[in-house]
Amino acid sequence: MIQLPGLIDPHVHVREPGQTHKEDWDTATQSALAGGVTAILAMPNTKPPIFDDATLELALSAARNKARCDYAQFVGAGPDNAEALSALANQSAGLKMYLDSTFGELRLDDMSLWTPHFINFPKHIPIVLHSESRTMAAGILFAAIYDRPIHIAHISLKEEVLLIKAAKERGIKVTCEVAPHHLFLDKDLTGLTPGRLEVRPRLASQADVNALWENLDVIDCFATDHAPHTVAEKDSASPPPGFPGLETMLPLLLNAVNEKRLTLNILIEKMHSNPCRIFNIPEQQETYVEVDENAAWEIRAADLHSRCGWTPFEGWKVKGRVRRVVLRGQIAFEDGKILAQPGYGRNIRA
Repeated sequence: MIQLPGLIDPHVHVREPGQTHKEDWDTATQSALAGGVTAILAMPNTKPPIFDDATLELALSAARNKARCDYAQFVGAGPDNAEALSALANQSAGLKMYLDSTFGELRLDDMSLWTPHFINFPKHIPIVLHSESRTMAAGILFAAIYDRPIHIAHISLKEEVLLIKAAKERGIKVTCEVAPHHLFLDKDLTGLTPGRLEVRPRLASQADVNALWENLDVIDCFATDHAPHTVAEKDSASPPPGFPGLETMLPLLLNAVNEKRLTLNILIEKMHSNPCRIFNIPEQQETYVEVDENAAWEIRAADLHSRCGWTPFEGWKVKGRVRRVVLRGQIAFEDGKILAQPGYGRNIRA
C-alpha cells in the first residue's frame, strides 16, 4: 500500500446547472473521491454558463448542498463581461476563455474580445485557454504581450507541446495539461461506436501520442476534462463530444507507473504539486489517498459512479486501485464505498 497526497483535477465538467441528467455536483464528486481526487475545478460552460455573479452563485449554491469533495468554480469569458469578472476573480477557480468553437454567452470569435480579459483579470488568478493549434499560438502571444500567466487546457498534438516547450524556454508564463485519453488513445482506436469516439480536442495520431509521452517534462498537469454525456446521447445521430474520466485517470496512470512509463514522483507532481501551485490551491490538511499499487482489476462502467453510464476504457485491465481517501481527517471513500456526505466538500475560494 502506498500513500499519495490528495489529488487535484483542474478540468471537470460537472453539468450543473442545466444538464443534471448527465451529471451533477453529487455524482461528479462521488466519482472524484472514488478516483482519489479530493478537489475539482469546475468548468463554466453549463446551461446557463457561469459568466456573472448570479450564475456563479447558482453553481456555488448547488455545490454547497451536494459536493462531497472540495471544489472551486471557473467563470467564463464572454464578449462584454471582462470588468464584471475581474470583480469575481477571487471567488473563482480562474477565468476560462474558449478561443475555439463554443456558443452563446462565452463565444469569443474575434481576438479583439480577448484583450479586455487579459488586461482586467488579476494576474494572481489563472486564465485557462481552450485553444487548439493556431489559436493556442495566438493565446501564447497574448500571454507574452500582456506579461501574464496562462494555462493551456487539454493539449493533444506534437506541434502544441513543442510550441509550449519553446515558449517556456523563452520565459513566457505558460503552463499546460494533458488528459489521459490523449495519452492512452489515438484516432485509430477500434471497438467504440463513432459517437463514443467524439471528443474535443479530437483523438490524435500515434505520433502525437508519442510526442506527449516524450515531452512529459513540458506538461505541468494531468487533468481529466471529465465531460460526461449519457449513452443515449453518445449513440445518437448527433453525438456531443466528451469523455468521462474522473474515476479512471489515477488507475490508468498507476498502471503506467507499473509499466515504468512514469514514476510515482512525476504522478504526484502533475496531480498535486503543480495544480496547487498553478491554481493557488491551499494545502488540504489531514488529506491523503491510500492506493494498492499491486491490485489488478478491470475497468467497467457498471462499477463507476458517474451518471453517464459508460467509459472509453471499458474492459481495460489495470494495476493499481484506490482503497481509501481521507479528506480533512475524515474517511471519504473506502473499499468502493463513498462515505463523505453531500455538502462535506468545501469551496477552496471561500
